[in-house]
Amino acid sequence: MEKRFYQRIKAIIQTFNGVKHNKITLFFSITAVLLLLAVVFFYYKQDDQSQSSVLPTANEEQVPSPETQPASPPKEVNITISEPKANDEVGLPLIVKGQARVFESTVNYRLKDADGSLLVENFTTALSPDMGQFGAFEISTMYPKPKGISGTVEVFWYSPKDGEELDKVIVPVVFAEVETTNVKVFFGNRKMDPGSLNCDKVYPQDRRIPKTTGVAKAALKQLLAGPTINEGDNGFFTSINQGTKLISLKIDNGTAFADFDEMLGVNVGGSCRVTVIRAEIEQTLKQFSTIKNVVISINGRSEDILQP
Repeated sequence: MEKRFYQRIKAIIQTFNGVKHNKITLFFSITAVLLLLAVVFFYYKQDDQSQSSVLPTANEEQVPSPETQPASPPKEVNITISEPKANDEVGLPLIVKGQARVFESTVNYRLKDADGSLLVENFTTALSPDMGQFGAFEISTMYPKPKGISGTVEVFWYSPKDGEELDKVIVPVVFAEVETTNVKVFFGNRKMDPGSLNCDKVYPQDRRIPKTTGVAKAALKQLLAGPTINEGDNGFFTSINQGTKLISLKIDNGTAFADFDEMLGVNVGGSCRVTVIRAEIEQTLKQFSTIKNVVISINGRSEDILQP
């Protein structure tokens, strides 16, 4: 096609060369040349457009093929568990250790048995040096007798926005055979005593603990651990300050001498709260037939403590 086009142009030029150049022929010659240039311009313009029509658009060039698309960034890890490992045997108490970077350093956990039934649920605090940094946590908790030989440990945190469970880590475990005994711990209860009108009234909750000769001391330590989340949902609460530690417990001639650290008396005011604290400790100890009386002290002082 291109060859025929140039042959026609050549014939036109030869024709004009053979004609006498007067004004008329000069006019037609110029006109023919202009038309020729217009045709040439149109031809190459069409050719450029046909080539550009097969090129990708700017938008198409910006979309990578599936093979070249970047992978999604890995999900940020905010909770790690170093103990137990998957399918480890766990005894009583259940010990869980790890690192967490969570809102207000509050780490929630729960233990389920083989059929998914809840055995215990509670929370602890990660020892983070600053907001947004990892902190170590360690959980030590008793739990009821499971139905089967296996279960799962779940560690997570609750979203303050909507209560969603976030960054959950699930570890399958096997329950070890443990010799156990049962004790009771006594707490207040808002459902059984609405408005806490009976300040000296406390209510028992069972605790399964490893078999020990120091059963009264073990019971007091369970009392200081406070109600679990599921017990709290059932109305149980403690008036004892979180973090209170038992220094010593001695039993002499039917009297238990229970000495605690200073946390027991921090910001304790009001006759009702003081009464509840004493009732929780006394009733937890008096469940044992060898204890008839209880003397409570803070760092050895018993006269000026737990005042209304």
